[in-house]
Amino acid sequence: MITLDKIYHAKYVLSDVIRETDVIYAPHINEKSKIYLKTENLQITGSFKVRGAYYKMSQLSDEEKARGVVACSAGNHAQGVALAAQKAGIKAVICLPDGAPISKVEATKSYGAEVRLVEGVYDDAYTEALRLRDELGYTFIHPFDDELVIEGQGTIGLELFDQIPDMEAVLVPIGGGGLISGVAYAIKALKPSIKVYGVQAAGAPSMRSSLSSGSILSLDSVSTIADGIAVKKPGEHTFEMVSKYVDDVVTVTDDEISAAILALMEQQKLVTEGAGACAAAAAMFDKVPVQGKKTVCLLSGGNIDVTILSRVIKRGLLMSGRICQFTIELIDKPGQLELVAHTIASLGGNVTSVHYEHANAGQDVNGCFIRLELETRNHAHIEEIRSALLKKGLNIVNG
Repeated sequence: MITLDKIYHAKYVLSDVIRETDVIYAPHINEKSKIYLKTENLQITGSFKVRGAYYKMSQLSDEEKARGVVACSAGNHAQGVALAAQKAGIKAVICLPDGAPISKVEATKSYGAEVRLVEGVYDDAYTEALRLRDELGYTFIHPFDDELVIEGQGTIGLELFDQIPDMEAVLVPIGGGGLISGVAYAIKALKPSIKVYGVQAAGAPSMRSSLSSGSILSLDSVSTIADGIAVKKPGEHTFEMVSKYVDDVVTVTDDEISAAILALMEQQKLVTEGAGACAAAAAMFDKVPVQGKKTVCLLSGGNIDVTILSRVIKRGLLMSGRICQFTIELIDKPGQLELVAHTIASLGGNVTSVHYEHANAGQDVNGCFIRLELETRNHAHIEEIRSALLKKGLNIVNG
């Protein structure tokens, strides 16, 4: 049974291991609210997961430690378990989905754990980890549906209460639900009036769907850039606790997550992974009623693979109207390109890419198409440029 005393005990156990992460004011994430960011993306191992993993392993018996442990993870729990095992001298085998970011795989190996890549998603890695537990006698360290793990994650709630005692709302990412279960329990135990909202990726809404149905559901598939919360099925403990202690669960799209990652980098100089940016995305796009309230967004992790970061940034730029593309039909004669370029430049747009091609068969023999990519300020700026081009008599066929 989870209790506030046990969460305080977890805080004591973790005091020499983890970092008490800062809370940073972020006024531009949502100017209608007072947004603060709990920077667990700056935690050791790059995410909050080390809290629950370390506390769970600190409570193992000598016999369990001698047998070794096995865990499954999309990456962050793996690193927490691997670090805890390294510090305690315990053998650790980690099952990861084969699509886990390379950075997370290599980081897990760097802590001395044995890594096994499993075809599929988190739930497939989970099945393999249970098989190894049964076959080889390892102790299984569940990433979220374990009371000790939940108590470890709950230490974030205690820190938040010390750092911002007058907070009015907390936004927390949800995958399997371990993080929000611990945070919500601690916060509601200390001050029940504080609202706790869960945020899931629209492509992996397992907790939201389960809550709507009144029972635990398993999704057929999940698809999201937020790999850290791409979970098909919530846990039994976590479903019960979210049902009891969380005020609402909302979803954000991959485009909204990308825009949040970009905003956090530009405005706060903070790098987050997809899951880590979900709470900020929910605040940015008004998914929860936090207008005028002192609100904390929990940035759960920062372990984004640099090989996909540029793609995420471009998606975020498109989502926020910072870049756009136009395809314009022209007559192939002198001055046409100058007309387009002058119109865009006069309004402050910056052309970054130009592609020219002649018209296809069946179209005007003197026709041509020009595809442009522009840097813009926002969506209103894009509309201003589009209107100006149309007023010049130009035919925009796309954009």
